[in-house]
Amino acid sequence: MKTTFSKLVPHLPRVLLTGAVLLAIANIAASDRAADKTNSAKAPPVSLAVDDRPVARDGKLGFSFSPVVKKVTPSVVKITATMKGKEVRTQEVFPGMDDPFFRRFFGDNPGRNRVYRTPPQRGVGSGVIVTKDGYILTNNHVVDDADSVKISLQDGREFTAKVVGKDPKTDVAVLRVDAKDLPAIDIADSDKIEIGDLVLAVGNPFDIGQTVTMGLVSATSRGTLGLDYEDFIQTDAAINPGNSGGALVDAEGRLIGINTAILSRSGGNQGIGFAIPVNLARDVMNSLVTDGKVTRGYFGVMIQDVTPALARELDLKQRKGALVGDVVPKSPADKAGIKTGDVVIELNGKPVTDSRHLKLAVARAKPGETVHVKVLRDGSNKALDVTVKELPEPDQLAKSDSQQGDEGEALKGVAVADLDPQTRRQFKIPDTVRGVIVKDVEPGSAAAESGLQPGDVILEINKHPVKDAEDAVRLTASPKDKSTLLRLWRQGGSRFLVVDESNAG
Repeated sequence: MKTTFSKLVPHLPRVLLTGAVLLAIANIAASDRAADKTNSAKAPPVSLAVDDRPVARDGKLGFSFSPVVKKVTPSVVKITATMKGKEVRTQEVFPGMDDPFFRRFFGDNPGRNRVYRTPPQRGVGSGVIVTKDGYILTNNHVVDDADSVKISLQDGREFTAKVVGKDPKTDVAVLRVDAKDLPAIDIADSDKIEIGDLVLAVGNPFDIGQTVTMGLVSATSRGTLGLDYEDFIQTDAAINPGNSGGALVDAEGRLIGINTAILSRSGGNQGIGFAIPVNLARDVMNSLVTDGKVTRGYFGVMIQDVTPALARELDLKQRKGALVGDVVPKSPADKAGIKTGDVVIELNGKPVTDSRHLKLAVARAKPGETVHVKVLRDGSNKALDVTVKELPEPDQLAKSDSQQGDEGEALKGVAVADLDPQTRRQFKIPDTVRGVIVKDVEPGSAAAESGLQPGDVILEINKHPVKDAEDAVRLTASPKDKSTLLRLWRQGGSRFLVVDESNAG
């Protein structure tokens, strides 16, 4: 059974990714592929000068930020992403030829083929120079699917940029230009920012030219856009389309975030903007540069937030931490002794506030690293050491390699994904329905012959509830027989379906 964990940003009317002013219809859909690594040897990590001092908080507000702006703006660049026109083939059916009588003589597709090319597409966004030798941070959605990327500096210089790597799960992309002594921005420790800190947003909104706006840090650790890994800084500094990939800096001109998105009902700025913390962007950049992909840590637990009802039933004194709903057998968490019902309250001495916080912290851990975890179990604290592994690729989690043979899994040829807000809207799935959405069913498979369809929601597998895609993979691994009983939600109701793979095909 395959699983698809990629989660595109929900296209809510009030949520707008701010990456590009499009002169044609630009495709900015997220893609899970990373840039090809042509050199088998690892590149050295990016050398960044990080000033980890907290910003001064004396309550004094100056009358001009001109010195700060002059310091920052040379490091913020305009990005022009161009997508070539694509060849499209269509068939023109002659009038009346769709009549069954004529199909007897001319076949099922009577007519003539037409070939045309779509016009080139062009999008504009922003980026930030982070090293003197040409590394640039921006958003994945600014450069995704681009055939060419050009960088324009404030001093008028232009360069063709190479896409070093992209990470749709955080919406971070890394570019590089062949240049030296570039005006690299100073970098701060984004973990030390506080709500109320003054910030400046620098970018290229609506392709009108470099623009600076001012605001405050409105909130931290936001997760509202549907990406896999979110820890956004929220600000009321004006951010608009074209600002994506630009700089969010503190009052000293140090980079604290990469501007990414806005929340808006009008499509323009309404005082709610989001930036990726630079600490997270740095981790992603170093993985893309050294490994050609983003390497993330893996515990092997299914977790959820502690709600008031759960806290009451579990006799928890506070709603902090991440509740472990299940533990993957033989996973790092299982080997360390983490059990279902544990509440993870600390990781390496730092409090865990909720499940998203734990997911981010584990993902940022290096494979092979041992992390110290404190869990709450039966009213008592328990300390455990977990040796983190590398997060498997979706296909590895799904055990979908055809070389594993017919005995390794049930529901072969079925791809599923977690239910997210966009999927629920698309298929009109109520919030009360819990399970996994069927994204694809291979034609000719036993699942297809049994009637399983894309858009179905799998609620149970062999009478076991399905919580998410990883759970579905676990329940279909090493089946006892060739027959699988499913309970589905489809078109407003549930039903049972049996997939018998004893005579597949």
